[in-house]
Amino acid sequence: MLRTLLRARALLRDALKPASEAVIGAAVVGLLKTTRYFDPARTASAFSRITRGIGPWLPEQRIGRANLKAAFPEKSDAEIETILSDVWDNLGRVAAEFAHLDKVWDFDPARPGAGRIELAPGTQTIFEQLRDDGKGALIFAAHLANWELPALAAPAYGMPSAVLFRRPNIAAADRAIQDMRAVNMGEMVATAADAPLRLAHALEAGVHVGMLVDQHFGRGVDVTFFGRRTKANPLLARLARQVEVPIHGVRIIRLPGDRFRAELSEEIPPARDGAGRIDIAATTQAVTSVIEGWVREHPEQWLWLHRRWR
Repeated sequence: MLRTLLRARALLRDALKPASEAVIGAAVVGLLKTTRYFDPARTASAFSRITRGIGPWLPEQRIGRANLKAAFPEKSDAEIETILSDVWDNLGRVAAEFAHLDKVWDFDPARPGAGRIELAPGTQTIFEQLRDDGKGALIFAAHLANWELPALAAPAYGMPSAVLFRRPNIAAADRAIQDMRAVNMGEMVATAADAPLRLAHALEAGVHVGMLVDQHFGRGVDVTFFGRRTKANPLLARLARQVEVPIHGVRIIRLPGDRFRAELSEEIPPARDGAGRIDIAATTQAVTSVIEGWVREHPEQWLWLHRRWR
């Protein structure tokens, strides 16, 4: 009897799934379109108040609290809760800003202090070198501040680029999100079986390949992150072994007044084994260590709400 009831529940769930996904997808599309009609800064503030209020009631709050306590055992409970509140604030702002991706990146090299975007010292020089050297490059980023923004910089100034991304599970939301991103993000490469081959070909053609590399990847290599063992995606290191190109990190820092600072790192030399080949595990660790440094500097701007350690 119990087995029959469980089977019936599973069949009902599967039958209702397409309808529920259609409703959610339509809601996402409607929200994105509606948000574009409102002022970006005011909308970001409104969304941040909503996520600050709702976030503590969601299961992700417990995940974030556990992650922060493990990463920062020296911090008090009050400090942890303050960081968590700011994490939800940042997430709400990212959601609102996504609807205005075609307007957020407004850096003008002729007027560097006039817009919402500023560049960290040395970043423009590194960017120009990457743009003009005739080679591809591997650019990694993390879920810090607004992690969609790094992909906007390259196309804005004539740098050929490709960005690896993970499709949302809901088809209608996927289409809406890709329409937003396609405006000015260069070539979008979905995570699929052919993605490594497509990215390798892009690198060989002088394209700059960007990817987020800071989340747990069950089939990845072992790395240490905040003193704890976890898994990280080795794709970037594998691509570097296959097509030797420079490796750089890019991060966005959220500033007061709805502004951002973009920072490109100096070239990060890959680790090599005794035969001189790029060591995939050690290079992945080197990248992970850079990201840890970024997160330590601005923990309130990183997405602590996923299970990074398992």
